[in-house]
Amino acid sequence: MFDPKILEDIAQHVSNALPSGFKDLRHDVEKNLKVALQAGFNKLDLVTREEFDVQAAVLARTRAKLEELERRVVALEHSQPGSASTVGGTADKS
Repeated sequence: MFDPKILEDIAQHVSNALPSGFKDLRHDVEKNLKVALQAGFNKLDLVTREEFDVQAAVLARTRAKLEELERRVVALEHSQPGSASTVGGTADKS
């Protein structure tokens, strides 16, 4: 789901911030922090940037198709005889 390098970088920054007395535990802290971060990210049900970009592109194409279909429907409605007296699908009988 995520680039493991990012998790390693975060874990390393945190372990580097530990006081010098804790440097012996550095490897264990990095390992446990990476596992905890990965578990937390998995619970969030996040998507990668690539997945997001693909879905955004699909949405943009779908919107464009919808707008084109709406224009075609309006053009067809206007080309039909007597369509000027219909608004919202109901005829004005007054």
